[in-house]
Amino acid sequence: MAATDFKDYYSLLGVSKTATPEEIKQAFRKLARKFHPDVNPGNKQAEARFKEVNEAYEVLSDPDKRKKYDQFGQYWKQVGDGFPGGGAAGADMGNFDFSQYGSFDEFINELLGRFGGAPGPRSTGRQNYSYRTATGTPSGGFGSGFNDFGFQDVGAGATPDTEATISLSFSEAFAGVQKRFSLGNETIDVRIPAGAKPGTRLRVRGKGQINPMTQQRGDLYLKVELQPHSFFQIEGDNLVCEVPITPDEATLGASIDVPTPDGNVNVKLPAGVRSGQSLRLRGKGWPLAKGGRGDQMVKVAIAPPKDLSPQEREYYENIRAIRTYNPRSHLQQVKL
Repeated sequence: MAATDFKDYYSLLGVSKTATPEEIKQAFRKLARKFHPDVNPGNKQAEARFKEVNEAYEVLSDPDKRKKYDQFGQYWKQVGDGFPGGGAAGADMGNFDFSQYGSFDEFINELLGRFGGAPGPRSTGRQNYSYRTATGTPSGGFGSGFNDFGFQDVGAGATPDTEATISLSFSEAFAGVQKRFSLGNETIDVRIPAGAKPGTRLRVRGKGQINPMTQQRGDLYLKVELQPHSFFQIEGDNLVCEVPITPDEATLGASIDVPTPDGNVNVKLPAGVRSGQSLRLRGKGWPLAKGGRGDQMVKVAIAPPKDLSPQEREYYENIRAIRTYNPRSHLQQVKL
């Protein structure tokens, strides 16, 4: 397949690369109904689109095919066939002759070099290549996304850098952590500073790829991703959380305990607090690069009880009977 013939199956289905199997199935069914030939009789464009949607779903719904497609892009079929070497010179790989290589690893060794090793012995003169492959082996608690390295173009005069994704828990990112992992035959330790946030890029000098032409080694860039937390979220330099409160606490005010990274703190709710209103805990947020901490924003959500005792129900009915406040009185004047 020539590079210009490459189809982005995720775009064809209108889903992201992190889409779940169920999301992929739903997207496929929606598009299949829309472009089905029975719905569009005589429409050649719809028929072609229907075939593309089916092709995309056939690959992305199969875990093995999807894994190869994510890892090798337009060459996933050739990889799945055991690499087009050893006499398969007629394979269309963007007008590039792969038959001179005995294995896919030999091709990668030559064009990109191993992280800790030397490039292969051959030289083809075609160095401008973009590729994604898995050559890093995590050994110190990295997330599953870490072994998918995005190789950048390697030119004769360029020093190739490498970017990888590292998955951290909120606790690790908040306090900082040291991670160990393998790059080929080399084991390295990387210290993640406290306060790393999603999208943070950490530079590890001299641990990137080797340029097969110049033998210069680039840098390794680690892009931080945070695993979801059951209570906290990050917005800028602040931590955000949501705390449920009862109707009587919202009406009368109360003192409640709220979890923070430093443990529970007592927070005073003002009488009449509204659902969705946020209270600020200064200095209880995310660590800042310049020192100090951001704030923690506590969003309150009024949670009415689902199960009432007979006495509670009686009191709520009495309140309803004597209540004078109508929060919808202003809606009586609303018109188109």
